[in-house]
Amino acid sequence: MMIEVRFVCRELNCGNPVAESGGPLLEDGRRRVILGGCYGNESSIRQCDIVRGGPGGCNGRTYHHVTCSESVRLVGGSGLCSGRVEVKSNQSWASVCEADFDRQDAEVVCGELGCGVPAALQGGLYGGGEGQTWDKEFQCKGKESLLLDCDTSDRENNTCLPGNAVGLTCSEPDDVRLVGGGSRCAGGVEWYEQGEWRTVGAEDWDVAAVVCRQLGCGSTVSVLLGDTTRAFRLSCYGSESSLRECSRSYDLSPGLTVICSESVRLVDGAGLCSGRVEVKSNQSWASVCEADFDRQDAEVVCVEFGCGAPAALQGGLYGEGEGQTWDKEFQCKGNESLLLDCDTSDRKNNTCLPGNAVGLTCSEPDDVRLVGGGSRCAGGVEWYDQGEWRIVGADDWNQDNLAAVVCRQLGCGSTVSVLPGNITRGNGASCSGSEPSLRDCYRMYDLLPGLTVICSGNNNR
Repeated sequence: MMIEVRFVCRELNCGNPVAESGGPLLEDGRRRVILGGCYGNESSIRQCDIVRGGPGGCNGRTYHHVTCSESVRLVGGSGLCSGRVEVKSNQSWASVCEADFDRQDAEVVCGELGCGVPAALQGGLYGGGEGQTWDKEFQCKGKESLLLDCDTSDRENNTCLPGNAVGLTCSEPDDVRLVGGGSRCAGGVEWYEQGEWRTVGAEDWDVAAVVCRQLGCGSTVSVLLGDTTRAFRLSCYGSESSLRECSRSYDLSPGLTVICSESVRLVDGAGLCSGRVEVKSNQSWASVCEADFDRQDAEVVCVEFGCGAPAALQGGLYGEGEGQTWDKEFQCKGNESLLLDCDTSDRKNNTCLPGNAVGLTCSEPDDVRLVGGGSRCAGGVEWYDQGEWRIVGADDWNQDNLAAVVCRQLGCGSTVSVLPGNITRGNGASCSGSEPSLRDCYRMYDLLPGLTVICSGNNNR
């Protein structure tokens, strides 16, 4: 919902969203409207899809309270907590010059937008802006609630050179945590809102990916669904920088337990089992050089992520990354549970040439099977989850997409036929059809028809 809320603030010329929450329907009984289908590049909220209250929408029970920042906003960033600093001046927005804005000013803006402490402050970080430039210098003490509560003075130099419009990156807020898992990177997902920690409900790996990213905990290793409870129910694309940017509803949903890899991640791959290998170093992420990483190291990483055996290992396979390079050579034996359990040694050569950041593709895990069809490429779809094999279901409109993913994951060619079976409460999935495995699909916990799939591949394998 936060994408849609951003449009509300923009349409009202009110800066960035600061907070969004749901509440009961007002006593007048009027049906509210839920906005959906905004992707972030629309010029008006009218270009987003509209879903009126009713089944799957508001159901006449809740509406949304929105608080906008009103007089300051961050523009052109990757989320709600980063972008070019702009201030409202005479009903239009003006960029702020780097020379007129320091860390104490940044602390006020980050606090005003509900974000964490400033992480980066630099001219030109998010473009130069196209309009006017703010003509004052801010003199915040760092304790103010709003940027426009700060003192200002006339700018000493009345020019702001191109590239000097200040860009700000705030850290993500400490409003998400994992509890009961033995570390800060494992446990049940909880979200702090309105003075208390609340259970987060969700049914897909995309939400888990955002949680691990927001906490700086690497990639998702596993996701478990708990008891159904009335909770925040979230739906994410997986690319968001924090849960605040995901769509939110208030409904019965299974609680989510997430285990993150904590100190290693795969970046820019096609799914959960591929990407550029990065290791956490001094609270930042560093690429690993191809020369410092061999197949035994790769075997450990693939197991750590719950994937199959290494299928490809090559420098530059998934890009170079933008940060530092890990300065050690891994010496895994191949039977360790975690990459950082492996021995390391100082790198023999202290340089890592461009194109040598190691990319890894693991095979997809053996957590999907077709049963009762006479071969491994035909039968009812089952998914191994929480220690048992469970029937996988899909809505009518999504059955072909799910079948395509199953055939691809099993290496069984393309879909020949799909037949719906009995209605069951199981591990439902909704796929676009392009995912490398069912783990990458959106997960549902509903009454859905099971599926029997026949693939075109070598059925005798």
